[in-house]
Amino acid sequence: MPSLPPPARTLIRDYRAGRLTRREFLTRATSFGLTATFAYGLLGLTPVRAQEDQRQEGGTLRIQQDVRALKDPRNYDWPQMANVTRGWLEYLVKYERDGTLSPMLLEGWEISDDGRTYTLNVRPGITWSDGSDFTAEDVAFNIRRWCDSTADGNAMASRFNALIDEETGQAREDAITVDGDTVTLSLSFPDVTLIASFSDFPAAIVAQDFGGDPLEAKGTGPYRPAGYEVGVSAAIEKNTDHEWWGAEVYGPATLDRIEFIDYGTDPASWFAAADAGEIDMVYETVGEFIELFDTLGWTQSETTTAGTVVIRANQTAEPYGDVRVRKALQLASDNATLLELGYSGRGEVAGNFHVAPIQPDYADIGPSTYDPEEAMALMEEAGAADFEHEIVSLDDDWRRNTADAMAALLRDAGISVRRTVVPGATFWNNWTQYPLSTTDWGHRPLGIQILSLAYRSGVPWNETGFSNEEFDEILNEAQGVADASERAGLMERLETILRDEGVVVQPYWRSTFRHYDASVVGAEQHPTFEIHPYELGFVTA
Repeated sequence: MPSLPPPARTLIRDYRAGRLTRREFLTRATSFGLTATFAYGLLGLTPVRAQEDQRQEGGTLRIQQDVRALKDPRNYDWPQMANVTRGWLEYLVKYERDGTLSPMLLEGWEISDDGRTYTLNVRPGITWSDGSDFTAEDVAFNIRRWCDSTADGNAMASRFNALIDEETGQAREDAITVDGDTVTLSLSFPDVTLIASFSDFPAAIVAQDFGGDPLEAKGTGPYRPAGYEVGVSAAIEKNTDHEWWGAEVYGPATLDRIEFIDYGTDPASWFAAADAGEIDMVYETVGEFIELFDTLGWTQSETTTAGTVVIRANQTAEPYGDVRVRKALQLASDNATLLELGYSGRGEVAGNFHVAPIQPDYADIGPSTYDPEEAMALMEEAGAADFEHEIVSLDDDWRRNTADAMAALLRDAGISVRRTVVPGATFWNNWTQYPLSTTDWGHRPLGIQILSLAYRSGVPWNETGFSNEEFDEILNEAQGVADASERAGLMERLETILRDEGVVVQPYWRSTFRHYDASVVGAEQHPTFEIHPYELGFVTA
């Protein structure tokens, strides 16, 4: 039986006192190195696992999903990219649907009492697809790559600042050491997000000879690429030349082939493909199409998430450098209306600070204020009463609908606004650059992860141009606090700064849905939209 680190004992007390939900407890306990089975056992429960004998051998599974241009995995900015390459590029840690973090290429990990030393135990017996051994040196190589903040578009660097030398922008010389099958990380300050970051979709593990193209890369997974055409389709096929290590842990990968087919951003085309028998599952079901897919007799899977949409101003563009203009946008926004009109009410109203009740580090600072008269008064005070705002959105279902509803609310407040709807390829190429636009943000296990990825000064995914020294300092402090009640106070301050500075209109939290044919196994909707090829299959006859 594993020993309980002091932070885990605190979590048990917080759970029993009602300060943590079951999901919050499981996420945090497993991040400290407890196995999911042990963490469930502390609650008197047993984890439910998919049975490998539900899947028959063979077959081709067809999935509706955007097929986006690939890049170096550490630069991935959409989970759809990882869903394809996950067939061969695997992860150190897996984030499960129930909120637990389970070891994958790692066998486990230990965290020192002060939270500044992480010992990563690499799973033995893993080989790359070319037959060479997967080693602790490979793990260290990837962590060093992630720490390279000088690499263009490397979003992983903002997750590992506790390992980075600020002067060089690289991992500190003493930060990562290897001894046999273990990798030791020496942090300059405690960071409770580290293990969760290993599971994030840009954290795919590549070999030391990686040349930059995922399609040419060897991997540790059971599949290999079998075709990739951006905007059209991608395919992976079982790698029969490679003995996959995970068969003993997860059961064998059963499908011969998986195809990802791009039908564009219009859900009507997805439904037509399903109705015609051209696909077996969808990436996500949205809006009125949830009921339509139900008519096909397909299985509906739903999950509660911290996924959301933000209507954000880029503070480097005028007039959005003025906090009064940004606050006016918030005051003109009735978030309950945006949830109803933008997402058909399938979620929870949010309060414009981008940390969700489902996340363990959430602090409740109350609802946002809706006051259209005050909104117009602030615009006048800022000298922007006659300015015409342009809200840019993707041409799809719920993101377009939410932007349309926001534009209507601004007009109701007397604020001039026009809408611009652009196709997916155009929007994705420029998503951080628009002066005012809508962006969807996926679920992360911890709220502190989102704040670090999206709102820390100068990080690649900071689309708001927000830069606040006090916010950054509190964020650094919060990353190192394991105690739930102590950290909540810091999170309250962070959330309050975001809202007081009018950084985003963040109207709701999404429940997300996926439909798949009744013959498909292992396709349940994941909070972060992850698709794990080795879990998929067709039901045993």
